[in-house]
Amino acid sequence: MPKIAFRIMHIDACICIYVFSLFRSVAIIKSNKDTRYGLDSIVTHDGAKLPCLALPDLSSFRQKFGLDAYDQLDVIGIDEAQFFEDLYDFCREAADHDGKRVIVAGLDGNYLRRSFGSVLDIIPLADSVTKLTACCELCGKRAFFTLRKTEETQTELIGGADVYMPVCRQHYVSGQVVKEAAKTVLESQNVQCVSYA
Repeated sequence: MPKIAFRIMHIDACICIYVFSLFRSVAIIKSNKDTRYGLDSIVTHDGAKLPCLALPDLSSFRQKFGLDAYDQLDVIGIDEAQFFEDLYDFCREAADHDGKRVIVAGLDGNYLRRSFGSVLDIIPLADSVTKLTACCELCGKRAFFTLRKTEETQTELIGGADVYMPVCRQHYVSGQVVKEAAKTVLESQNVQCVSYA
């Protein structure tokens, strides 16, 4: 799912969590890997904030939140779910055994269009799933993919519009071709420079 679409889903999840919080006890969790806006809140790109608990893994949530407080919770929101390796086990336990409503927001695929984290693994556990798309930044069509603007190759590279661009299939494929061609040209120029040195 494109990064920008995630932000739209993120806003929907925030609104949903906010509405639940009016009538129920709610806690929001995010990965401590995402430090862009601080660790004590989730923040949309337009600045809306909700308090949260930043954790390295979900298995530590009960202890950090407090066992009695956990028992009183009705709703658990998980942001940036792709960063939690124990997502499946936590969601299954919280929903099936503890009776919690779990709202998950995260990316299902990375910039290479490969499964990202275990977000896809929890779909069979879900009562409902909403996959949102953004608009292609280049043509305005539905954007199902994310094009990384940088040369970084690690899977986990946290960033926003400065690093990622939502694109349609046509622009994803042509963008990958352009990136590969540019890389080849740059490498050949580098080799030529080395040979002159």
